[in-house]
Amino acid sequence: MNNLHGDHGAVVFVLYLFQIWGMDKGFQGFRAGQDLAAHRLDDRQRRGRAAASNRAGRFERQERVAESDGWDLEEALPVLRTEVRHERLRRVITYNRAPDLPFDRSINPYRGCEHGCIYCFARPTHAWLGLSAGLDFETRLVARPGAAAGLERELAAPGYRVAPIALGTNTDPYQPLEQREGVTRALLLVLLRSRHPVAIVTKGRLILRDLDLLQEMAELGLVRVGISLTTLDPALSRRMEPRAPAPAKRLQVIRALAEAGIPVRVMTSPIIPGLTDHEVEALLQAAADAGAQAASWVMLRLPLEVAPLFRDWLAEHYPDRAGRVMRRVREMHGGKDYEAKWGLRMRGSGAYAEMIAQRFATCARRLGLDRPQPGLRCDLFRAPEVAARQLPLF
Repeated sequence: MNNLHGDHGAVVFVLYLFQIWGMDKGFQGFRAGQDLAAHRLDDRQRRGRAAASNRAGRFERQERVAESDGWDLEEALPVLRTEVRHERLRRVITYNRAPDLPFDRSINPYRGCEHGCIYCFARPTHAWLGLSAGLDFETRLVARPGAAAGLERELAAPGYRVAPIALGTNTDPYQPLEQREGVTRALLLVLLRSRHPVAIVTKGRLILRDLDLLQEMAELGLVRVGISLTTLDPALSRRMEPRAPAPAKRLQVIRALAEAGIPVRVMTSPIIPGLTDHEVEALLQAAADAGAQAASWVMLRLPLEVAPLFRDWLAEHYPDRAGRVMRRVREMHGGKDYEAKWGLRMRGSGAYAEMIAQRFATCARRLGLDRPQPGLRCDLFRAPEVAARQLPLF
């Protein structure tokens, strides 16, 4: 197992022999909507993955494409396997001042996500590692095994002021990698001992492994959970989020959490125009039947590298709907694939966005899902006792 040091340990993984195709391409190709066909991998290599290509990130000065060696031989292509690196963190808690987020601090136990959701807005963060937002994001993962110890130190700092921590806002804390690494459970243990409030976002079934911790935290008013449910169509889910639990499994998670007394909301996010928007009411009904107590939604977001990856995915799997989907997206974002302005980036604007908001609000109200989740308690917090580190005399 290799380690990454520092905040952005830049590691470039090269699996195949590549030919340097051009310099100073940067992100211009993405902005111009340049075709990703030259970067597409063979279907046999990317089995169980959503992205079709692995184009270099926006900070890279070089493009790499596979080239034939001229030998017309039938050769078996290597299947992409998930690789994991470890990262040593300087800081565990990330703070933000975004006016359209309901939290000011978060923790992400992992970089990259094996669920591989094609629409994931976090894909561009892989560029900070010198990696691609495409297949690298799904297969070149980074775990943070020292996060729990780091969190203890930060919570014990004299100036720390308690407020709910959002867990898994960028990548899923209960993706398959958690089964082996256990970073999320270790973090929950620290938060429970410290009586620190936490809000968890996931679509992973592995959260049920931690019911013992979550139940104890729920009894103290320290936890609530959001489960992402994008569609009830298992075929669409398998193409769009290939290594995430099927919709029926996520509904089972909602039911199990609710029966255990853990506050749970359904997150019908993202709503994709022309692809999943007709399911809004059905998603809310299924979640309410499973025991969800509240609901929220976010419209499809396509920042930076996500836009061309998503367009490429549409062209491959739903060519008959691709034009209509993207027209709706641009209609909500001022003619662009994405508008990053506060207050607009999550839901868009215009008649279509307003119609979705009204449908969601009407159905949520009818089902009793328009209630806010209970507030999390901050008054129980007790700073962890961290043993002082003694410096060597010589």
